[in-house]
Amino acid sequence: MSETPPGIFREPFNFANSAAGIARFPYPFDRDSFMYSVNIRPHRPGPAGSATEFPFDVDEHYRAELAERAYVLAGDPVRSAALPHMRLHQWDALELIMTSLAAAYPDRFQLDRRGDRWHWTNRVLGTAQSFGFGQDETLEAPPLATIARQMQGDFVLLDQRDGDLYADAGVVTGPADWSLAFILGMSFKQWHAPVPLADELGVFDRALRYLLKLRHGEPVRRLNWTISARPRLDTSPETYPEWRPLRALVDRENVGSWLHLRVELQSLFRLPRSNGILFSIRTYLVSFDDLATNPIWATRLARVLASLPAELVAYKGLALYLEPAIAWLNRFA
Repeated sequence: MSETPPGIFREPFNFANSAAGIARFPYPFDRDSFMYSVNIRPHRPGPAGSATEFPFDVDEHYRAELAERAYVLAGDPVRSAALPHMRLHQWDALELIMTSLAAAYPDRFQLDRRGDRWHWTNRVLGTAQSFGFGQDETLEAPPLATIARQMQGDFVLLDQRDGDLYADAGVVTGPADWSLAFILGMSFKQWHAPVPLADELGVFDRALRYLLKLRHGEPVRRLNWTISARPRLDTSPETYPEWRPLRALVDRENVGSWLHLRVELQSLFRLPRSNGILFSIRTYLVSFDDLATNPIWATRLARVLASLPAELVAYKGLALYLEPAIAWLNRFA
């Protein structure tokens, strides 16, 4: 992959969704006002062509997102990290992802297994590799990093011990204002501590109890969302000076093209050997211009934004453009 900025998810921001891409966007709101909830449901196959048809979604932005990941990792290798005890978890994750992709997209990915000798083919990238499963020395990078470089979205591996979940490994190059380097080794509630109101409402306690009982073969998912200025994937603390100024440049004239609804399809899978959990964070972006091609979506988003508690407006960084966003969206009511 090139180490040159691809220009899709950063200047000059050539990101665009096709009509089909807009139609399959995982719109996160099922009501006209905001409501705090755990929002976890079984990760069962969705309708054909939807973002949830398969365990891991591969869409029209596949190559662009991989180029973006390669660029970020080239400049900041610690975006991929793992504590020493997470070796088995990584192999678990590699197996889950490879077998899932090969089953869902046989025209693009192929996995041949003969005992512990595996051969992986990625036809989209035109690459192939043979390795020994469980044998670190047969891969050029750690197992999670190896497969994450061929995947859209970010990944965190959770180790379950002492009645808690710990974020002990991951590959995170497109986070929404958080950092793998900061949360590495944190417990579930430590990681989520900055989120306002949820802890007081018992949301994290319920979520943790639920996830500790997660079973192998019964993954779950939830949707998370925010709004970003320009279609930038990497809004991490490490790059704050690059993306924070963009928020101040949003005005009533450029709302449609500048503001993007950013939705994370978060999926969690119990891993069989390590008993850990793979936390997959797949990010989708849609501009307000494209969102408004569905007036119901635009109208509902305006009402949700108008109902947000002040604490959440601050946490999601929406204060600078909340008012022009609502005014612009209300034109489609």
